[in-house]
Amino acid sequence: MKYDVIVVGAGSGGGVLATRLSEDPGRSVLLLEAGPDYPDFEYLPDDLKYSTTEAAFQKDAGHSWNYVGIATPQLEEPMLVPRAKIMGGCSAHNGPGPMFFRGVPADYDAWAAAGNDLWSFERVLPYFRKMETDDDVGTAGVEAKYHGSDGPIRVHRHKREDWYPFSEAFYEAALAAGFPEHPDVNHPRHTGLSPRCENNVDGVRQSTALTYINPNRHRLNFTIRANAHVTRVLFDGNRAVGVEVESGGETFTVEGGEIVLSAGAVGSAQLLMLSGVGPADSLRALGIPVVHPSPGVGRNMRDHSAVPVALAVREGVQLHPEGTRQHVILRYTSEGSDLPEDMVINPSNFASRVKYGGSALEGEGVSINCGLYLAVGAGELSLTSKDPHTQPHMDFRYLADPFDIKRMRDSVRLHVRMAEGPQLGKVVAGRITPTDNDLASDASLDAWLLRNARTCYHVSGTCKMGPSSDPMAVVDQHGRVHGVEGLRVADASIMPDVIRANTNATSLMIGERVADLMRTQ
Repeated sequence: MKYDVIVVGAGSGGGVLATRLSEDPGRSVLLLEAGPDYPDFEYLPDDLKYSTTEAAFQKDAGHSWNYVGIATPQLEEPMLVPRAKIMGGCSAHNGPGPMFFRGVPADYDAWAAAGNDLWSFERVLPYFRKMETDDDVGTAGVEAKYHGSDGPIRVHRHKREDWYPFSEAFYEAALAAGFPEHPDVNHPRHTGLSPRCENNVDGVRQSTALTYINPNRHRLNFTIRANAHVTRVLFDGNRAVGVEVESGGETFTVEGGEIVLSAGAVGSAQLLMLSGVGPADSLRALGIPVVHPSPGVGRNMRDHSAVPVALAVREGVQLHPEGTRQHVILRYTSEGSDLPEDMVINPSNFASRVKYGGSALEGEGVSINCGLYLAVGAGELSLTSKDPHTQPHMDFRYLADPFDIKRMRDSVRLHVRMAEGPQLGKVVAGRITPTDNDLASDASLDAWLLRNARTCYHVSGTCKMGPSSDPMAVVDQHGRVHGVEGLRVADASIMPDVIRANTNATSLMIGERVADLMRTQ
């Protein structure tokens, strides 16, 4: 059978895209997911169901590709790069507390200025509204014109009366330091402190599997296949005509009128290169026939890096018993930076152990996670083999740019000072890391930063969107891969630059936007 559209990957982008395309009963849609499927909520494992678990951070975790990458040359062990292998993708399996964070209008306006005028903030806002039901619309500062009321994704903000003592103390300390507050972290003019906005209901993560795919499984034109690993796109000349799939120990070929890669910023770039679309010399060196030379594939790998200011707490201070729990967020502009809102701070409660990009902080305590959310430097993803089961090589190059490490250094010093103030002193007994020796000089602190920088799990940009005049652009603003026909990409990989926020909400929006573009063509 030949399908009208084959969508590869049922994650944040692909789950939305396939479901929306299947709204047209005259279009046959095949959704392929490499991981397992749990259509019955009763049998959904707790590590997927509840957003308070740390399962995504564990080495050799289930429902994960278990990627590793290089954070910095100074980090001796490979860094875990969790990417979900499950129906719902990273919307179903990521860090505890599913942050629903859009970024700032300047993120999307920069995309438009780079030749993607369909992606300005004004033009993507309707899709953010379309996908959400914001339970807080109508409360002070949460304006209906910026939020949806009938979308599949339920979102809410943590009420102040539910905050843990450390969250309250951090909020007070940040106010005392002069930061403003705003009730809505997703307001276009947001800066400063806000309650976290999350997409969970009674602790259950609202993944695309639960909110988009499951309610529409009954559609006869919507075929969903799990445990189906797509290993390459098949071409007839320069036209994509199908995919090669491994399932149940067998290899199949499936034909499609149009192929859409939504395998994530790692998987989509890897699949393009395995299929002959990528840096020509690198592909030839691996014995991969070149269908179309595209030097930008994998070469614009973006992410957010962070380091933890870890703190011991006073006896009797309440901590969340199941791991990290975050109630508030701080976003601000680094001193001297011309990149507004480039730092994002997540104060976290943890108990017994907290996994942080593969390392563990022992004991009970809290951490102030300092995140650089608009780095100047970028990393690179490349193939080391034509075997689709071999992980790609990922070199993130965190803090390699002097401006990047300066901003992170300044952020750590700022939050160390805040931790020593009277507001946080009510709950904090002392600092675990960085130590006084680490803080003794800029050089010693920089060395500590380079040993401790970790991923925020927001890999993006590896299939950059842009006009054909940009030699590093991989897709156009409709998601169509330059130089070939019948092939698109719709996930976080097409972001020209990483947004100043967690990437889940924007990946959902990308699925909505590309689906709409496909329906109108």
